[in-house]
Amino acid sequence: MVKKELRKIYKQKRRELTPEQITEFQRSIEAQIERLDFSKIQNIHIFLSIEKQKEINTYPIIDFLQAQGKNIIISKSNFKDNTLTHFILEKDTVLEVNNYGIPEPVNATPFDVTEIDLVFVPLLISDTNKYRVGYGKGFYDRFLSECKSTVKTIGLNFFKPIDNISDLNEYDISLDNVIYPV
Repeated sequence: MVKKELRKIYKQKRRELTPEQITEFQRSIEAQIERLDFSKIQNIHIFLSIEKQKEINTYPIIDFLQAQGKNIIISKSNFKDNTLTHFILEKDTVLEVNNYGIPEPVNATPFDVTEIDLVFVPLLISDTNKYRVGYGKGFYDRFLSECKSTVKTIGLNFFKPIDNISDLNEYDISLDNVIYPV
């Protein structure tokens, strides 16, 4: 299937998830993350969940990683050129929800994208080759292309990968791993 169709299908599937399913899926994803080896990783970029899109709640994951002494990096979106600017999430960082429902930092310290060791990537669906379908603006494709070549990428998703995304292009980047409920 093509990305446009997949976006429509998986946005709908996400809307249809019950609170109980979300809680169960969330626990499975968190448990898998807690088993990962973060010993050689210090700077972790993670998206802040868009509640109205029923995205995976990343706040418990952030709490877990901060308890491990990791630096958490978050982004602010520029919808004029579809780019992200990155900041350290600290205890005193103020967040405001933008017009698209995305929590973003107001008073945070900028962070150099080339210092990021791991990126947790949002997605609607992925395929068995770990390519992803996002919301279609290319924010993460641009962002990941700016990261160092050794950056690790992990997609977080409520749904198992599909066989194939048929309209991949030169800007699509395969993830290192995709975590979904098991």
